[in-house]
Amino acid sequence: MNLAKIGLSALLIGSALILAGCSDSTTEHGAAQETQTINIYSARKEDLIRPILERFTEDTGIETRLLTADAGALLSRLENEGINTPADMLITVDAGNLNRAKEAGILAPLESEYLAEVIPAHLRDEDNYWYGLSKRARVIFVNPEMLDPAEIQTYEDLADPRFKGQICIRSSDNIYNQSLVASMIAEHGEEYTQKWAEGLVNNFARDPQGGDRDQIRAAAAGRCAIAVANTYYFGAMQNGSAEDRAVTEKLELVWPNQNDRGAHVNVSGAGLVSASNNAEAVRALIEYLATADAQQWYAQVNNEHPVNPNVAPSETLAGWGEFKADDLNLSQLGELNADAVRLMDRAGWR
Repeated sequence: MNLAKIGLSALLIGSALILAGCSDSTTEHGAAQETQTINIYSARKEDLIRPILERFTEDTGIETRLLTADAGALLSRLENEGINTPADMLITVDAGNLNRAKEAGILAPLESEYLAEVIPAHLRDEDNYWYGLSKRARVIFVNPEMLDPAEIQTYEDLADPRFKGQICIRSSDNIYNQSLVASMIAEHGEEYTQKWAEGLVNNFARDPQGGDRDQIRAAAAGRCAIAVANTYYFGAMQNGSAEDRAVTEKLELVWPNQNDRGAHVNVSGAGLVSASNNAEAVRALIEYLATADAQQWYAQVNNEHPVNPNVAPSETLAGWGEFKADDLNLSQLGELNADAVRLMDRAGWR
């Protein structure tokens, strides 16, 4: 079965429905905008999303209008704009942010048989408020000149006193770390995770600072033996400047917890803005982004794994080897976010 054709067929049907209803439109968004233009608020950088949107327009005739900003800023803007927002669709990173949008009433459910078929259930909202579009893992990077990578094989190991003063990781206000802690709560419960977080904080090589690339660079420079970061940053550096490539060559990637639940994964994803009257066009676009061709391009450019299991990873990602991923339903990361934040604060993770 050709999944790309299924997706293209679905979006063309959706487009036809939209165009069929355009003549009498008097909505706030305006007839032309409702039927022919999708307004997108995106936390992905424009150069990482614009080309595939242009291909969508070429294939369907539906235009897109893109506004990009930080994930937190977009959520605040959508809350402030309320029912007057021009946005039809939200694209953002991390299931924690997607769940915040759901809980704030920013997103509306959007059902699609095609998306239910090609996106695994744990990578989409159980109530269809959002769908994962690309997948990344939060993993461990080790400087083998300072530590044998075989010494640290699980997230639980990060709290081992053997690694005191050896770990670089971002601050607790980072959503990626909050979701990692939420996944630990889902697996072990809050009491265990509290002790784990306290042990991890005791192992910090320095006060948390900078982004994921900064943790990777610090480990390569010998400021710490261990860094925790998302895989796509490492992939971007492998395909980046000569300086960044040299950094990645000094580190080894460790896929955590391969003998039990698997590595913690998260998604970038999209959903229908609840104030939009353009649901059919948004459904068509999200279905398009889940087709094999779009998934292959999207994952290649973003150095992320496709959510569509029928699409192979890029050459860069394939070079890291196969891995077992945690199949925790990502909706739980958002549901446990507040508990995770409070726990990190109690542990002294700043």
